[in-house]
Amino acid sequence: MSEAKGGRSAQLKHTGLRPGWTTGACATAATTAAYTALLTGDFPDPVSITLPKGQTPAFALAVEELDGERATVGVVKDAGDDPDVTHGALVRATVRRLPSGSGVVFRAGPGVGTVTRPGLPLDVGEPAINPMPRQMMRDHIARVAADHGATGDVEITVSVDHGEEIARSTWNPRLGILGGLSILGTTGVVVPYSCSAWIDSIRRGVDVARAAGHTHVAGCTGSTSEKTVVAEYGLPEIALLDMGDFAGAVLKYVRRHPVDRLTVCGGFAKLSKLAAGHLDLHSARSQVDKGFLAELARQGGADAALAAEVADANTGLAALQLCAAVGVPLGDLVAVAARDQALSVLRGAPVAVDVICIDRAGAVVGRSGVH
Repeated sequence: MSEAKGGRSAQLKHTGLRPGWTTGACATAATTAAYTALLTGDFPDPVSITLPKGQTPAFALAVEELDGERATVGVVKDAGDDPDVTHGALVRATVRRLPSGSGVVFRAGPGVGTVTRPGLPLDVGEPAINPMPRQMMRDHIARVAADHGATGDVEITVSVDHGEEIARSTWNPRLGILGGLSILGTTGVVVPYSCSAWIDSIRRGVDVARAAGHTHVAGCTGSTSEKTVVAEYGLPEIALLDMGDFAGAVLKYVRRHPVDRLTVCGGFAKLSKLAAGHLDLHSARSQVDKGFLAELARQGGADAALAAEVADANTGLAALQLCAAVGVPLGDLVAVAARDQALSVLRGAPVAVDVICIDRAGAVVGRSGVH
């Protein structure tokens, strides 16, 4: 009998749900095909790209336009079995030649938003194309350029048909991303979440780790937090639980099936929700409570003026940055509060808990210590 496998990939397989592709992956595919056509006159259809974890999906082209110094390709987003509001959206990339030395320049076309408030991983005024999709597009432009002896100096304009209308169903307007959607994705893959299937996969992950003799497991909100935990503790894949937004599911199952130690690792904003008492961290079902963060900041030494700024911050990240600038350890305070909430859910089960908060790049911005 083969050894049971655990970790993120095993959880996804266990759900039976079909993964999909992020808007960032679609934009990268469209960009790759458009630049290839610009250099060769031919559109590769389907076009294959390489994602950060090595997958090489192929995308069919829905739109092909070639006009002198620019080419446009459209790709229809397939979100798999995830109930994503952008499923079926047409993501377009227009690639235009620029003078040598210009580098890669990003523009927001129709249906892609622009950042108008601080606290996001992009500067105010920038198109809402997140850092990892930008890097993926840069990498693929460089590969195509190398294959065809070109410089790779281009302007990439990303647009989404009906994106401004779709964005009204997202948090973008509240976050100050105006005019459309964000181009997102850290891995290129949309992991589908059926609540019942994913919670069942979490339980199976705990069972497999325990059966294999692992006494330290980690509940992670995504792939970036998994990398952080592996770097911190050297945990094997089988000890990693992709809890996603279901922090409560991990805690309640570990309460009934204890391990010696549980590490909870995730983005600062998500774990601030756990700190405030939310066990479901999905943006549709819980929100970052900036008033709660302001109170934590006061407890950490913030004066009234800073606390007011935290309460009025655009995002959790903005609140964290405000406090970090004057030495108030808001990240640690959130981690400790999240750990205490976790311990209250565990109800005295013999499980030691620590919490690590990270930023979008995976840097540790708060930790609780083990209790």
